[in-house]
Amino acid sequence: MHMSPSNVRHAVRRALALACVAAMGLSLAACSSEKSSDSASSSSSSSSSSSSSLAKMTGVTATGELGKKPTVTFKTPFEVKNNSYQILQEGNGKPIEDGDRVCTQQMIINASNGEQLMNTWDKNTPDCTLVVNSKQIDAAFYQLFKGMKLNTTIALGVNTGSGTSGSSASASASSTQQQYINVLTVVSKSKAATRASGDKVANIPSNLPKVTLDKTGKPSLDLNGYKPGSKMVVQTLIKGKGAAVKSTNTVEAHYTGWLASNGKQFDSSWDRGAPSDFPLDQVIAGWKQGLSGQTVGSQVLLIIPPDLGYGSTEKSGIPANSTLIFVVDILAAY
Repeated sequence: MHMSPSNVRHAVRRALALACVAAMGLSLAACSSEKSSDSASSSSSSSSSSSSSLAKMTGVTATGELGKKPTVTFKTPFEVKNNSYQILQEGNGKPIEDGDRVCTQQMIINASNGEQLMNTWDKNTPDCTLVVNSKQIDAAFYQLFKGMKLNTTIALGVNTGSGTSGSSASASASSTQQQYINVLTVVSKSKAATRASGDKVANIPSNLPKVTLDKTGKPSLDLNGYKPGSKMVVQTLIKGKGAAVKSTNTVEAHYTGWLASNGKQFDSSWDRGAPSDFPLDQVIAGWKQGLSGQTVGSQVLLIIPPDLGYGSTEKSGIPANSTLIFVVDILAAY
């Protein structure tokens, strides 16, 4: 059975991911689909299945103008191994540097018959999820992408049927149908945001918890005598100048979470040294409700009652029926 094109792209993002954190409430993009991502109620991480080395792929060719949609050819059926790659076209643009967010145009090709399943070129919808940072992606992929020039085209192997090794060309159709080639062309880059940026909001209600930031942007919280009620509170602290977040987006965020009952911190991406990515349709309701409509670059204070958080379910470090306080820096949305 064929995977959907989106699931193939998710498989590539899983391969790139540095770590996968135990799910507790804000569902994991890294474990299920995206790059390294963490639960907003988890305090520790566990290693993902990302590799420390990459296999060289051979036999795939790409022709055409650099930076434009390539014509890709290979002999079918083609044997694919996970965590394999081949540079198809050497780019001629600026090199990728540490901390760059990279946008790629992509096509996904069925390795068994050469059928193109999807591409982002035709509708010009590049994927800008990759941040080239050693704390956010697997070490081998970090070394591969760092220094790569813009307009480079690379093939990545995806094999969902046989783990890290590709099956033989004579394997059953059900197996070969699960072998894909994801062809990425690096078309642009920008320096990834590391903290909220924009205008500080004036006239924040004086009865809310007080948030202070250290020199890196990491927040700390003073409860300020705050007693939570039954309704959710959404207070923008810094108004970013980016696009509005849609409820269907994935957001990249730096965040810290505390218990409203005593101000105890239970989770922070800042302590792990890297932001996290969350599809808003997979997070607790309070995050989806509170972040939708905010602008990229903003910092938002969320006070989430139990019915929009974890309800009567006890989580590690979070008692049942807890009101939660988050400070969230929205770094990107896509």
